[in-house]
Amino acid sequence: MQILLIRHGQSEADILNVHEGKADFPLTEEGREQARRMAARVLEQFPPDFIWASTLKRASETASILADTVGCPVQYIPELQEHNNGDLAGKPLEEVPFPWGILPHEKLGGDGESKIEFRARGEQIYSAIRHLSTSYKRIAIVSHGGMISRIIESFLQLPVLHDIYFGTGDTGIHLLEYNEYGRLIHFTNSTTHFDRMD
Repeated sequence: MQILLIRHGQSEADILNVHEGKADFPLTEEGREQARRMAARVLEQFPPDFIWASTLKRASETASILADTVGCPVQYIPELQEHNNGDLAGKPLEEVPFPWGILPHEKLGGDGESKIEFRARGEQIYSAIRHLSTSYKRIAIVSHGGMISRIIESFLQLPVLHDIYFGTGDTGIHLLEYNEYGRLIHFTNSTTHFDRMD
């Protein structure tokens, strides 16, 4: 089975320069255009049989554009949402910098999720999606940068604590595969759909 991991397009939070996380901002017009370009590429090169997507607006809008373009079903599930960042959500980054030194057990934003809790949620929903997708040859998961990282960690069977970083730009695509030889990463964070002419 192949798995497309796709990040949402640009959201209004990017323009406002605020902490996003659980804050529910929609896509910008540029974000919608990014999603349309991504969807056209996915349709041409690796169309999925089924789409799983986060319920937050920026991801659900992106997934809806993809589903309409490809012509396949989509299911929205809250477990694919971004890291719950508690009371940081929506606050200006200039006023409240990101707490990079937070310990793995400490909850982000006071009452959000810890790194350990977020990883556990990623492991759990990824396991469930794999179980529910056994009849498909290729699926897409449309989510957020943090959750995509948690899924890649699960795919690679990495420990909870490590120093490996997975970046994902707006509508960046990762293509993973389970085959008879094991686990294969075809590519990561691909945005060549932005290079295409209108």
